[in-house]
Amino acid sequence: MKDLPLKLRPYKRTPEFTELSVPQALLRSHSTKSGTWGKIVVLKGHLTYRILEPDIEEMQLDSTHPGVIEPAICHEIEPCGEVTFYVQFYSQPIA
Repeated sequence: MKDLPLKLRPYKRTPEFTELSVPQALLRSHSTKSGTWGKIVVLKGHLTYRILEPDIEEMQLDSTHPGVIEPAICHEIEPCGEVTFYVQFYSQPIA
C-alpha cells in the first residue's frame, strides 16, 4: 500500500460508520475521482481493505494501520465484526 503524498490537503471527512451503518456502496467495487486520495481511519475493531486494480491486494486495517485510497483505483471494504471507521479525503493544494 502506498503512503499519502506530501502536501495533500484534507478537504472532506465522512461520518463515522460501523458494521451496521456502512453504506452498501463501500462494500463493493468503487473508486474516488481523479486527483482525490483517501485515508480509511479505523477507530475500533478491524476492516478488510481490498485494492482491486491493477492487481488485487488485501490488507487488514485497524487503529494502527490505516488504509490509503489512491485516486481512481477500484477498491472495496469488508467489516470484520464490530468496527468503527471514517474516511478522510485529500486533494492537491491550490497553487
